[in-house]
Amino acid sequence: MTRRLRTEPRLADADGFYEALMAAYRDLPEEAAAKLSAKLILLLANHIGEEAVVREALEIARREG
Repeated sequence: MTRRLRTEPRLADADGFYEALMAAYRDLPEEAAAKLSAKLILLLANHIGEEAVVREALEIARREG
């Protein structure tokens, strides 16, 4: 069964997570930031485990980015 991407807010502390995300990128050179993004995306995609859901996320991010 293929699920749809859940886009409703689900983080208990979304602001805290956003701060942690921004802190992870702070002061990184552009190349290091790109590597961090790629690693994070691959880790989360693997955790999700459903290619169709990950592809849907890619489409939404590209469209809305």
